[in-house]
Amino acid sequence: MSFGGIFDIPKKEKRLEEVTLQSENPAVWGDPNKMQKLNKERSSLEKDITAWKTLVSRTDDALVLLEMAEEAGDESTFAEAVNEAGQLEKLVDELEIKKMLSGELDANSTYLTINAGAGGTEAQDWAEMLYRMYMRYGERQGYRVAEIERSDGEAAGIKSATLHIEGPYAYGNLKAENGVHRLVRISPYDSNARRHTSFASVFCWAEVDDDIKIDLNMSDVKVDTYRASGAGGQHVNKTDSAVRMTHMPTGIVVSCQNERSQHANRDRAIKMLKAALYEREVEARNKAKDEANSQKKAVEWGSQIRSYVFHPYQMVKDHRTLHETSQVQTVMDGSIEDFIYAYLKNPTDQRAQGGAVQDEV
Repeated sequence: MSFGGIFDIPKKEKRLEEVTLQSENPAVWGDPNKMQKLNKERSSLEKDITAWKTLVSRTDDALVLLEMAEEAGDESTFAEAVNEAGQLEKLVDELEIKKMLSGELDANSTYLTINAGAGGTEAQDWAEMLYRMYMRYGERQGYRVAEIERSDGEAAGIKSATLHIEGPYAYGNLKAENGVHRLVRISPYDSNARRHTSFASVFCWAEVDDDIKIDLNMSDVKVDTYRASGAGGQHVNKTDSAVRMTHMPTGIVVSCQNERSQHANRDRAIKMLKAALYEREVEARNKAKDEANSQKKAVEWGSQIRSYVFHPYQMVKDHRTLHETSQVQTVMDGSIEDFIYAYLKNPTDQRAQGGAVQDEV
């Protein structure tokens, strides 16, 4: 199977040997951060290698099964071989997606922020529905999802919220969600039961570790503290522990309120701001390398990437890839993998990634 060459399995096996040797070095044991990174890389490499070897082994077994069915003229064995071929096709699709997630930051965890558009309670309710969708998606993928900041709406829903989604390739997958999401439904807040259209924006940027050096001059940063809103412990809502940072040269704004102290929120906000600045830098480099970026549309109201129609029919449709489904409730329960895969398989249709960090993130 020459197809395996694109996954660089020999290279991964060689790197696994190197990482294993490094992790066995006593000099590394005293550095928890380095040890954690080595263990994380080793786990990722082992999963990739095992997945490939499993695919090769199961393909060989399926071919033998098919030969046996042909020789014996056994329809049940043939049906078993066909079923296995279908399962193998799914495995190949998963490996292809993994190969596509080879960007500089794709393997990282991510921050994801949701902002309600114009429209008051309607838009704020829609923003909270998206919030729930991404929480459920994270659970389905086995990610750790933590709320970093949340601003509740006056009557219902949320004005904005930021999630930290921690796990392998969280950013590589969720960058597909950058943009404006549009909802069409009969409003539960309209006594006349009229159909309403609401918008919310989703922006995603990768978490970066301390090995990546970011030039952040704190004299360029305006720091505001305020009282956290929403659910919290005995200290969270009683002191000005929440922190908002504005990077004056770029206008990037980040907020954090879920930690127990102002100091902890400040540390988290600095890390978020560095990640946002790095995302901006990566996008600037990509634009310089790729003239096609100039043809990409801006992420703004009216340029929605996906529509969720609850009435007069049920349909979720991505306007970039044209992938669609009538299983609206399944999507709202976090099953967005097919939309993400369709996006990753059509890179020519993708919008700019790093430019997602606009206004307030």
